[in-house]
Amino acid sequence: QVQLVESGGGLVQAGGSLRLFCAASGLIFSIFAMGWFRQAPGKQRELVATISRVGNTNYTDSVKGRFTISRDNAKNTVYLQMNSLKPEDTAVYYCKGWFINTYWGQGTQVTVSS
Repeated sequence: QVQLVESGGGLVQAGGSLRLFCAASGLIFSIFAMGWFRQAPGKQRELVATISRVGNTNYTDSVKGRFTISRDNAKNTVYLQMNSLKPEDTAVYYCKGWFINTYWGQGTQVTVSS
């Protein structure tokens, strides 16, 4: 069974950093495109960053220059390094993987205090 498990979320002060992890199992990880999405209370889920199977990346404008998505195919893991965090980054962050079907993790909470 395909499983995506996020970790690394928590509480951080504005200006601080967090590193999120998404561990994948039950899939051929190297052929899947991966991404991070987030959902704040009362808002729609939005794309944060994506990375293709060969490492091409895309970011939403609000995180460019602050967040970095990366992947380690040998470890079946995708990362999101978040620097210079702002209160508006507060959300549940979800890992997504897709090839033919789409799979989602359970989410990890990120809270940024002012």
